[in-house]
Amino acid sequence: MKLGTLFFWPLPALLVWLCAWSLYLLPGLWLPEWVGLLAGGLLGSLAAGLGHNWWRRLLIASGFPLSWIVLWAGSLPTWSWLLLLGLLALVYPLNAWRDAPLYPTPQNALEGLAQIAPLPEGAAVLDAGCGLGHGLQALRAQYPQARLHGLEWSWPLRWMCAVRCPWAQVRRADIWLADWSGYAMVYLFQRPESMGRAAVKAVTELAPGAWVVSLDFQLPGLEPHWHRPGPGRHGLWVYRLPPKDCSA
Repeated sequence: MKLGTLFFWPLPALLVWLCAWSLYLLPGLWLPEWVGLLAGGLLGSLAAGLGHNWWRRLLIASGFPLSWIVLWAGSLPTWSWLLLLGLLALVYPLNAWRDAPLYPTPQNALEGLAQIAPLPEGAAVLDAGCGLGHGLQALRAQYPQARLHGLEWSWPLRWMCAVRCPWAQVRRADIWLADWSGYAMVYLFQRPESMGRAAVKAVTELAPGAWVVSLDFQLPGLEPHWHRPGPGRHGLWVYRLPPKDCSA
């Protein structure tokens, strides 16, 4: 569930900033200041995915570091200005910027999927770009007997996902370089710009009869096995490979 659905804007951003400042100030009682700065900045970066749109996510992520800069700009050493950029690169490595930012799968987004796309017990299911593990949790609710796998390029997100989802096999990998051929289902919550690449990779690597599930965005050139609109923007697209012959 998005934080914005529980509180009216800008209260979600204010709460994240407050928590970030708390993380910054409290460790300062017994730890070096940079530890609190790293913790507060990391919280803002991770919580940014809970915003409804890109500018709200930007405000959530930038509120703490910008306020810190305003307060401490006069006493900052030169090298410290690179710390915030380093934190951003740590959470979102440069080669991951082409993919979707951290944006959690809503809790009930995959409801009913097991009835539309049944899987045998022990089937391998991949969340390609698993972030903090919300997609893996939604998949587990549908397929409790499946072997769940997650791929995530950001090592802090990969580590936190593994902690939150100890029942899944989570590893750090580029979803576009990893081999998808061993999976009975691949779940995606990416950007519209990534869908063409995902369609080519799925058709090239997945075995006949495998499933591709995409939240919100259609795979171009493939005919969906099933499609559910909304609620809101969270439609669900389900594909069965090999794709149906549209000329048939």
